Amino acid sequence: MAVDAPSILVLNSGSSSLKFALFLPGGDDEAAVAEGAASNIGRPDGHLRIRDARGGILAERDHDMPTQTHALDILARTLADAGLGAPSAVGHRIVHGGPQLRTHQALTPEVEEQLRRAIHFAPLHIPVALQLLEGARARWPDAAQFACLDTAFHRTMPPRAERLPLPARYADAGVARYGFHGLSYESLVRRLGADLPPRAVFAHLGNGASLCAVREGKSIDTSMGMTPAGGIPMGSRSGDLDPGVVLYLMRTEALRADDLETLINRESGLAGIADGESDMQALLARSAAGDAHAALAVDIFATSVRKQIGAYAALMGGIDLLVFTGGIGEHSAELRRRIVAGLDFLGLGPAVPGPGVMVVPTEEERQMARHCRALMRGMTLP
Repeated sequence: MAVDAPSILVLNSGSSSLKFALFLPGGDDEAAVAEGAASNIGRPDGHLRIRDARGGILAERDHDMPTQTHALDILARTLADAGLGAPSAVGHRIVHGGPQLRTHQALTPEVEEQLRRAIHFAPLHIPVALQLLEGARARWPDAAQFACLDTAFHRTMPPRAERLPLPARYADAGVARYGFHGLSYESLVRRLGADLPPRAVFAHLGNGASLCAVREGKSIDTSMGMTPAGGIPMGSRSGDLDPGVVLYLMRTEALRADDLETLINRESGLAGIADGESDMQALLARSAAGDAHAALAVDIFATSVRKQIGAYAALMGGIDLLVFTGGIGEHSAELRRRIVAGLDFLGLGPAVPGPGVMVVPTEEERQMARHCRALMRGMTLP
């Protein structure tokens, strides 16, 4: 299938995954003509699947993909073999751009240099994003490259939410609450449109998970902090910890920064509680079978989400709508039931989606394409 209209390829990379989609203008929105994901990157059981607009399989294979750029190679070959041509633009999800990059924008040499200077804010994410940028530029040298910042949605947070309780010199250096999952939250605001009430809580629950307090369609607070490791416990990330815990580990086990990063980001959260298991469906099954560690992990996760919802209700003087999204939020009715149980006093209705509670699929990739299209036209989305 030949593509004549300007196409936009979006790349959404994770620590061991790469989601992607190719979009064309379709009516008043972006239409995906191909989409897919590479999973278990860096492991021998890597898997890649690419579908066309009708859901047909363009490519599916088990493949050893040492890095995201290897997955990008396979993607580029598949798109070419399918006659989809070279994209006119490539949009890159940038998890963290540091204090200087807080808006969606073209990737210029100056922007790339700012990203390199911000690596210490997200050492697990920014180097991968830069590698993908180099890979995309090498494969499609004529395509425009755009940065879609996951922190951009949270620029509307007031100082009381953004400022961390540390001396001013750290705030001046960019140590602050940034918030993440912003592209997901932006997509929810667009999907709900005029149906979005004044006070909403968005819960993006997946292997990475966060919540956001949304007033009049704008972020006023969010659970993640300076990095995506903060907030509620996640699949393998600890979430918020008493700082004394980190000091204790440094003193008693002589852990250094890299050791702590591995512990906090890869060995903690649900996996740390449940003997290495981080998949929510597996945890629910093990819990039902009587596994006490799995049951505790599920209980801690649901309780942490419920506590955060209660905090945002206090912040906004109530909640008009609770929205679940993300892999767990969209697909685990049992988790939603456990989270909402006991929140009747907030007017959120029964413990299943209904009045006051919705499940809305996230559209991070389509939201990225929208931003890229607007930037190509010299515009920015509201």
